[in-house]
Amino acid sequence: MPVVALLNQGPGQDKSLSNVAECKARNAPVLGIITKGDDEARKACDHVIEIPACPQFTSVVPAAAALQLFAYHVARIRDCAIDQPRNLAKSVTVE
Repeated sequence: MPVVALLNQGPGQDKSLSNVAECKARNAPVLGIITKGDDEARKACDHVIEIPACPQFTSVVPAAAALQLFAYHVARIRDCAIDQPRNLAKSVTVE
């Protein structure tokens, strides 16, 4: 089963790298969302998506954008309905 790992620089990255190593030990392919220029995280992953370096509290914004684009492109490759996802409960509030 493929694993997507958020490995942007910050506190806790060392624990995430340890988890990635455990996944690799079980032969799981790893896609890492890494900070540009982070060679340690790049070596730990099979494939990477680089996001720009930014302050710790704003680093989730480019990571979220990268994950959204990844999900979009995977859905296109799988020929899934992107605008109408399955099992999505829609509710409308009327005043």
